[in-house]
Amino acid sequence: MKATQDVLRVWHMFDDHPMETITKAWYFSRSGENKQRSVDLMKEHRNEFGTSGNCFDLALWLIEEFLANGITAYAVGHDLKTHNAHVAVVAINEEGSRYFCDLGDLWIEPILIDRDSDDYCEDELVGFVTGGKIKVEINLNEVNFNYIRPNGKVSNQRFSLQPIEFNELFDAANHSQSLLRHPLVEMRIYSPNEVSHWEFDRWNSFISSNSGLIQESRLSNNREWAARINSRTVINKDIIIKSLDVYSKILHN
Repeated sequence: MKATQDVLRVWHMFDDHPMETITKAWYFSRSGENKQRSVDLMKEHRNEFGTSGNCFDLALWLIEEFLANGITAYAVGHDLKTHNAHVAVVAINEEGSRYFCDLGDLWIEPILIDRDSDDYCEDELVGFVTGGKIKVEINLNEVNFNYIRPNGKVSNQRFSLQPIEFNELFDAANHSQSLLRHPLVEMRIYSPNEVSHWEFDRWNSFISSNSGLIQESRLSNNREWAARINSRTVINKDIIIKSLDVYSKILHN
């Protein structure tokens, strides 16, 4: 079920990229009608400020890198132009096998989604998400992922595998960038034994690992939170503070 080296080579280019909505709030007042950044601008911001972006940013960026490396790729998603919108990428390797690639949820690796492949498996699989197993179900032109946690709790996410046309994708991305709700930062932590998942969500932070959840101490103000987020992601502290201040005002209005 693991991806081939041509797909993984591009995927691992994003190992140190957080999924974050910090950039969204910071960039919101600096942009015009179109809130969605181009990939070139994302790269500029990454080099200058250490930012990356949300699931739409990362999907657009990942697709461009796949295409630049001769790999066919397109976006898939669900609930576009709503608060629950989410997009990921399907990459097709040289042999024609399809792999689901989700940087928006910071999967550890892409996963095979071809029923006709000899490597396809509907067992519960480890090594794709932190602190749980994945079970893949393909139904016609849809894929359903069951996330099985160590405590037995199961959640699922369903994607249409119909490619999202670029104009539709960009329109949905622009809509998403216009929605400011709450700050979220997620980062993979690589160690010799596992890949853990660090998360900042609404002024709480914690680490998920195969051994459980580690809650970090609460902090007093946005400057302190900026220091912690910076230590995990290298995003510029001033940008983090400005972004968190924007979210603070939204939540208190």
